[in-house]
Amino acid sequence: MKKLSVALAVFNEEKNLGACLASVKDIAEEIVIVDGSSTDRTVETAKKFGSKVLVTDNPPIFHINKQKAIDMAKNEWILQLDADEIVSPDLAKEIMSVISMTDEEIKAYQTKLPNRRLFLRHQELLEKRDGEIGTKTGEYCAFFIPRLNYFLGHYMRYGGVYPDGVIRLIKKGKAYLPAKDVHEQMVVKGKVGWLQNDLYHRDSPTFDRYIARNKRYINLLATELQESKKNKTFFAPIQYLLVLPFWWFMLTYFRHKGFRDGWPGFIFSFFSALRFPRAYLISLHS
Repeated sequence: MKKLSVALAVFNEEKNLGACLASVKDIAEEIVIVDGSSTDRTVETAKKFGSKVLVTDNPPIFHINKQKAIDMAKNEWILQLDADEIVSPDLAKEIMSVISMTDEEIKAYQTKLPNRRLFLRHQELLEKRDGEIGTKTGEYCAFFIPRLNYFLGHYMRYGGVYPDGVIRLIKKGKAYLPAKDVHEQMVVKGKVGWLQNDLYHRDSPTFDRYIARNKRYINLLATELQESKKNKTFFAPIQYLLVLPFWWFMLTYFRHKGFRDGWPGFIFSFFSALRFPRAYLISLHS
């Protein structure tokens, strides 16, 4: 059976890291962690699972440390995770099965995925935004994994949140993070496939944590608006104060059926729509 490395970059993740590592300890031949000088017990938690730990600085572009962790991994296949992600038993089995397949077997496996149409439609949207992901020829070198996002006590399946595909399983030397932007896609030197089973993502278990993370992305958007000077155009006030928030709420809550997620669906659509006017106003006064 092929051996698997698990790689993470972390900073003050004491509360999340234990559950994440416990979910992969039975499939990981090695666990590699790059810690951005945490001030809590993150490193101690990591070492309890026998992880190889590198302590370094904590750059604003977190992908710098993610790529360091990927580079440290020694095995052919690498599962790159965030500390607030949990691998289910079914996903763990699927990962070990897929990395043991031949390329022809992987190709056949892709055609049998129950959610194949949904996954490919999601990938098309990502490629419209980010450009082509991977190549159309060659061997399979990376896999998207669908994520279930936990928000206010509920795993979200609507509102455009699911499948929230992220490239997490990669072949060493065949995929890397450019480390220029927090929203960037991996660069993959080969074909990209999908896994079927979900990765549990508990990034917003409380509303306070959601607001803190939301604020970070709002500040990044505000910086982008300043640097591009889009906040200075004639139509910017109408676009960012009225059009974009209204469009986003209608898109996520009604078209993408966010209402089916109940009260959390409404809160998510409302506050994610507010990022446009908030970022715009911050960009004017920073």
